[in-house]
Amino acid sequence: MRIWLFLAAISGFLAVGLGAFAAHGLQGRLDAKALGWIDTGLRYQMFHALAFIGVALLSRDGTQLALQIAGWSFAVGTLLFCGLLYAMALGAPRWLGAVVPLGGLAFLGGWVALAWFAMRLR
Repeated sequence: MRIWLFLAAISGFLAVGLGAFAAHGLQGRLDAKALGWIDTGLRYQMFHALAFIGVALLSRDGTQLALQIAGWSFAVGTLLFCGLLYAMALGAPRWLGAVVPLGGLAFLGGWVALAWFAMRLR
């Protein structure tokens, strides 16, 4: 439970901080496409910060495999999907865009694992 609450807090903090930086420090320095990538990354990061909280609240003793898979999938998705969108917006090579969908797949896997957990509740 502790790791998911910690990741929720860090991810939410970073999303708010990066959002403020993008709005005040990058406006006019980046083109619309790059700002769009940042906006998409921020949105997904904040949604999944909330998902971490859900995983934490559902984790009673930390042994539910489906919840562990969901949490780690959300973490991988945040790093790959959001992180690479931020990196590309700030000038990283555009070929990294080919890796971004793997982060999306990780997010989807996390939601499937959460659904699996829900279907096994008694």
